[in-house]
Order: sequence, then C-alpha cells, then structure tokens
Amino acid sequence: MCTLEKQGSLYILTITGPGEHRLNPTLIDAIRSTLDRIKSEPITSSTALITTAEGKFFSNGYDIEWAKSIESNFQLMSRKLRSLISDLILLPMPTIAAVTGHASAAGLILALSHDYVLMRNDRGFLYMSELEIRLTVSAWFMALIECKVGNPTARREMVLKAAKLTAREAVERGIIDAAYDSAEETVKAAVKLGEELVNRKWDGHVYAQNRVVVLREVLDHLDYDETVDQPKNTGSKL
Repeated sequence: MCTLEKQGSLYILTITGPGEHRLNPTLIDAIRSTLDRIKSEPITSSTALITTAEGKFFSNGYDIEWAKSIESNFQLMSRKLRSLISDLILLPMPTIAAVTGHASAAGLILALSHDYVLMRNDRGFLYMSELEIRLTVSAWFMALIECKVGNPTARREMVLKAAKLTAREAVERGIIDAAYDSAEETVKAAVKLGEELVNRKWDGHVYAQNRVVVLREVLDHLDYDETVDQPKNTGSKL
C-alpha cells in the first residue's frame, strides 16, 4: 500500500496503486508503519520526508463505504488518522507533500499536515467535500486548517463553499506553497526542496520541537473528535 525509498538524505514515501487511496485503517497503519521504519533508523545527519502517491489521487479522504458497515468504524478511522497526524507533527525532520492528484477532505488534511505542500496543476483538485455530503467538519480539522491557511476568506471558500481548487488557485490563496505542470515536475521540485532543507543541517529533534510549538493547538485537539465520539452522533467526516 506504500513504499519507502531512500534517496541520499531524503526519504520518499509513496502511496501505491491506481485507486483513490481512501484512508481506512489498513492504509493508515501502512503509512504509520513506514514512518516507524524511518524513526527506527539511526539519524546521523539531517534528513527530510517527501510523501507522494501514484495514480489520479493523492487521497480521496476517509473510506466512508468501509466505515458504514459498522458504526464504530468511524471512531476507529478517526482515531487512527489522528494518530498519523500526530506522528507527522512529531517526526524529527522537515516534511513535504508532493500532491500529484486529487486531495479531498481527510486526504487534504493529510497533505496539509506536512510542512510544505507542492502540487501538480495539470490534474487534481483540493476539496473539502463535507458540506456537499452533509457532514460536519471536526474541530481538529479546523484547528489544522487555521494553522496552515492564514487567509480567512480562503478558509471560508474551502469549508463553507466546498470549493474545488486547482493547484494554482490554492497557491494564490496561500493554501499550498507551489504548483507545477506535471506529477514528475512536482516530485522533482519536492526533491530539490528537500535537499535544500537537508543542507541547512538542522537538528531534527529541535526542528520537531519547534513544529510542536507552531502546531500546539492542533495537537491539543487530536485527543478527541466530537463528530464521531459524542453519544448518538450520526455525523462523521469524509
């Protein structure tokens, strides 16, 4: 479901396969396991992580069809994604999302959980789809969006208009860092950025501690998802 390649001082994590890369427990566990492999390796020099995906989708969000089979599946899926986001925030190195296809709802949240987001412009949208399917955005999703997207008009467009944004539109609104003409150029730019960050020779653990300070509000919200944890709640997230 995902592979890990070491390219010099860079780790490249690729979500594999042609599908939508829906975030069910199996895929989330595979990504977390890959991050555990990275953390288990002795860090003798500065490193960085690039996360990308094969096919038309970076990730199309939660696996809603799987979750509908048992009510408690929504809670399990949310809990596992929150653990993954915590892993990324605590990872002792810079992180870059190379978004080479659609990133929707929880899939967009996964991308935004990286320090930098680069995206291809020739295919794919960034899309918070909850409004379209009558689901409520959780407080921890909004905490992350508020930390990552400084423009309140852009946040309104994302959450309260469910806008489908191209990479260039997302750059204009300050949602992502850069747009490129193809998947190959996006990954190539991510590698170049990663090498530039590695060459700064920062202490990874200090880097992670500073990231924790920046994203403290997000971490404070990760213990609880009111859209799935409240009794008798029928809503969830995509």
